Amino acid sequence: MESMEGLKGKRILVTGGTGFVGSHVVELLLKKGASVIVPFRSLNPYSYFSLQKLDRKVLLVVSDLKDRLRVFDILSKYEINYVIHLAAQARVPTAYINPAETLVNNIVGTVNILEGVRACKNITGVIIASSDKAYGKSEKICVETHRVGGDHPYEVSKSASDLIAQAYLKTYGMPIVITRFGNIYGPGDINYNRIIPGILTSFIEKKPLEIRSDGTYVRDYIYVKDVALAYVFLLKKIGSIKGQVYNISTDTTCSVLQLMKKTEKALRKKTSYRIMNTAINEIPYQHLDNSKITALGWRPSYTFKRGVRETYSWYKKNSL
Repeated sequence: MESMEGLKGKRILVTGGTGFVGSHVVELLLKKGASVIVPFRSLNPYSYFSLQKLDRKVLLVVSDLKDRLRVFDILSKYEINYVIHLAAQARVPTAYINPAETLVNNIVGTVNILEGVRACKNITGVIIASSDKAYGKSEKICVETHRVGGDHPYEVSKSASDLIAQAYLKTYGMPIVITRFGNIYGPGDINYNRIIPGILTSFIEKKPLEIRSDGTYVRDYIYVKDVALAYVFLLKKIGSIKGQVYNISTDTTCSVLQLMKKTEKALRKKTSYRIMNTAINEIPYQHLDNSKITALGWRPSYTFKRGVRETYSWYKKNSL
């Protein structure tokens, strides 16, 4: 049952809060009246977090999540009530170039958060962000009971973090919920290697889009504000759903070329493209079954048309 008191006045630590997804989560939590604490290593002046001036509304604390003692110090010192753990090295190409940093950052960071939560009895809920990539290539349509099993650096880092969270939950009975999202898009994504930022900037710059894959790979796409709404939804219910894993996706499941057509239709614009076919280790087809979270009462609030229009407006205003 949803908490009657909501999140007003609750002290919530959001790791990765200065990033693309985290900044939208932070923004929504602030609107709900929460007191938000955000650990960070550096700030990007072009990020959504900085442009929305969220740094003036949260408590920023310098921290590297690989430093276990510092993580524990933050969790205890600020008497945190809830943790949303989003921090990760999330760029797949970067993981190929620097696998050690990706693995250490994503795995050790998760362990240190869980160790800190285990030691702080006032923390009543923690949400761990996993990924659709944690499933690897074993299933086309993924449900929460499927085994996770990535086979390349980024995927392995997310699979390992997911399994570690499950181990802490089963071993110590900790109040953990795990989320697995599809491809997230929206205002503030400054990773232009991703497909939707690539499509939208090709419109703005009037240049052909270079598609790294062969254009046929199928994924789910979810608007970042729906992601933030899902986190708040789960956080409010965490007392009754701890120990659960949730896939969170929409009905926008399509190939890259289909995605381009949907985007062109939504924006009433055209762009050209080149198939590069240089992608490494891409999963040909992946769709998250979201029936578990929809049965709980969550539904996406944004259509693809609305989401991509809002995203395009942001890029027109803020493109680098």
